[in-house]
Amino acid sequence: MPRVGLNQQTVVREAARLADEVGHQQLTLAALAARLGVALPSLYKHVRGADELAQKLSALVTAELATELTAAAVGRSGGDALRAIADAYRDYAHRHPGRYPATQRVPDPADPQHVEAGERAVGAIFAVLRGYGLTGDDAVDATRALRSALHGFVSLEAAGGFGLPREVDRSYHQLVASMDLSFRSWPVAAT
Repeated sequence: MPRVGLNQQTVVREAARLADEVGHQQLTLAALAARLGVALPSLYKHVRGADELAQKLSALVTAELATELTAAAVGRSGGDALRAIADAYRDYAHRHPGRYPATQRVPDPADPQHVEAGERAVGAIFAVLRGYGLTGDDAVDATRALRSALHGFVSLEAAGGFGLPREVDRSYHQLVASMDLSFRSWPVAAT
């Protein structure tokens, strides 16, 4: 018999909290079951296994990130909007170090909520890029460039990968400024 009040949403939200505490790589079904005070087989009533938990966790955290990116961009344009969404992205990674890696999973086409969350996250970036005149394939390329830059930076930062004697925040601000410059002078792609 399932524990009263325990459902898939509760399981996934608790997995997100646990991931932030122990780290994404240490999030296991056994650890989650212990956290929830249930036997491991009881979790299978709510998620079919580790892969489904990872997918549902990704859907949740992608939706969280999309909400933060969208809110950050509201009422802003150009470099101001870019800085705001970049800061929101980095802040999310700092506040949620265990769940942040789950934002990198490609949305599962069989999960409409996951697809919608991914579309909202990308949509927030596309909206900012329209302020630079970037649409269509150029917006896709620019989104990939921005995501690569931000993900690379926050991942290296989280791993302690910046050992040179220079303030990390300054380097981060230079990265965002360079993306602003790049988007303002985006090359016209040959068709």
